[in-house]
Formats: sequence, C-alpha cells, structure tokens
Amino acid sequence: MDIQVLGLRKSFGSNLVLDNLNVTFPEHKVTCIMGPSGCGKTTLLNILMGLLSPDSGSVVGVPKLKSAVFQEDRLCESFSALSNVRLVCDKKVEDKTIIAHLERVGLKDSYGRKVFQLSGGMKRRVAIVRAILAPSDIIFFDEPFKGLDEATKQMTIEYVKENIKGKTVIMVTHNLEEVKAVNGILIQMGVNEE
Repeated sequence: MDIQVLGLRKSFGSNLVLDNLNVTFPEHKVTCIMGPSGCGKTTLLNILMGLLSPDSGSVVGVPKLKSAVFQEDRLCESFSALSNVRLVCDKKVEDKTIIAHLERVGLKDSYGRKVFQLSGGMKRRVAIVRAILAPSDIIFFDEPFKGLDEATKQMTIEYVKENIKGKTVIMVTHNLEEVKAVNGILIQMGVNEE
C-alpha cells in the first residue's frame, strides 16, 4: 500500500513548517526528499514515524514495523557496536550475521568496541546497520550518509542498496548524487512563502 499524505499542516508556535502538503510515497520504492534547511523534511519524517502529530491533515498507509536512522545516531554509548545492533534484532539473528553486516560497512575490527570509542563516521554506520537489521517494512533515513568520506560513503550506499530490496524507504538528503545512487524517486520540498 502506498503512503498518502493529505493536506498536512504543522506549525511550531508562529513558524508554519508544513502547509497543506500532499504527497504519495510508493510502496516498495526508495523516495528521496530534498529541499532547503527548515522546509520541514525532518518534521515530515517525524510525523510519518508517529513521533509528532500534525495540526491538520492525515497520513495513511504507513506500515506498523518501522526502523530509522535519525540525524543524530541515537546509540547506547556504553554498549559495543555489536550490542547496539543486537538490541533491535529478532532473537533468531545470530551474532555472526550482525558482525558480517558491520564488516560489510568497514567496521571489521571495531564491532566489539564501545560506541563512545568510535568516530562519528563509524557511529553513523552502526546506526545504519541497526536500522537495516531491525525488523521493519519501512525504513526512514534522515541524511544517513552525512559525515562519511567519499570511499566510505560509496561502500555504505552499496550496502544499503543490497539490504533494502523490497522495502519502502523514505530518505532525506541534500545530495542529488545520493538520490541517483539509491535509484530514488525525488520529491522536492520548498520553503513556505509567508
């Protein structure tokens, strides 16, 4: 089922962030959202995830099983990379499977280290693996590849593409190359006119 966003409005105080937004996110496809800072991309994701309520309008068709990579990594700093991913996995997923996924994004020697010992780019990749391995029918990515150098970004994009087949994916990005790399459908959001 496609996700339908109908007449969505959201304000924070006097700041109107979303104004009568209508958009469709096709099922089993990657949809990428681009637009200038402050145009409501993250607010839209938070509404779709059920973390925020719109002032008016409706959203239908969002699957119940969701996973996400937020702008912040939201990891448990005192847990290892492996343990952070293990927290969200089905019990049937073996540690060796998680380790294989972490190795695939270049964390071969780091999966046993506590997250606070990892660099920002390494934490980002742990967050991505966690979102991929969590049981979900839809994955939300809010600038998932930010802070990764070019070679690491390409490796991580390839990993994501291999592991999202058949899922509905909604990704916020500022980079047109990333849209092309994940074969995404592009939705441009603009700045609201006062």
